[in-house]
Amino acid sequence: VIGKYHPHGDVAIYDAMARRETWATSGTRMVVRVFGGFDFATKPGDKDWTRVGYKKGVPMGGDLRRAAKGAAPQLLIAASKDPNSGNLDRIQVIKGWVDAAGKSHDKIYDVVWSGNRKIGPDGKLPAVGNSVDIKNASYTNTIGSSELSTVWKDPDFDPAVPAFYYVRVLEIPTPRWSTYDAKALGIDPPKDFPATIQERAWSSPIWYTP
Repeated sequence: VIGKYHPHGDVAIYDAMARRETWATSGTRMVVRVFGGFDFATKPGDKDWTRVGYKKGVPMGGDLRRAAKGAAPQLLIAASKDPNSGNLDRIQVIKGWVDAAGKSHDKIYDVVWSGNRKIGPDGKLPAVGNSVDIKNASYTNTIGSSELSTVWKDPDFDPAVPAFYYVRVLEIPTPRWSTYDAKALGIDPPKDFPATIQERAWSSPIWYTP
């Protein structure tokens, strides 16, 4: 969890949880920050960008209210790798909403990624690659990035429709725990499990209400 600085660390953690300003990971210690708003004149990495995020928007877990005419939600997004794990592959925004007939929908947007990849004609981002040596249960951080950040604006925004947005951060492929165990035992990795995985993190959603 993360939130504003508090001299009493334990209190800050509970305060962040009460605000829903939290994120989860599949095991590694990535750091993720997300702010939502309609008029951010800054980007992650700028001086005091987090202060701007709190002042002009809401952090992950927060609620966005009715948008000004012509405005669409923006997300300030930043993520850093776990120093002891794989580099970052990409950051995605997942948007969810319910239509007038009561049917739920979701859409995944690749919003920033490592390397010089481009989204193809099929709308998909090519894989980052794979540096895993399965036999030796090892990998190298020769692909991916240590940090990724962006300002993303919803290109499909309908101000009349409630929606939520959350962020997913993917690492490059690394050995699955069963591959590490197989290496330690001197056996081949089991065939009924993938030998590699992409660890990930998920932010709390930001909710938009008309």
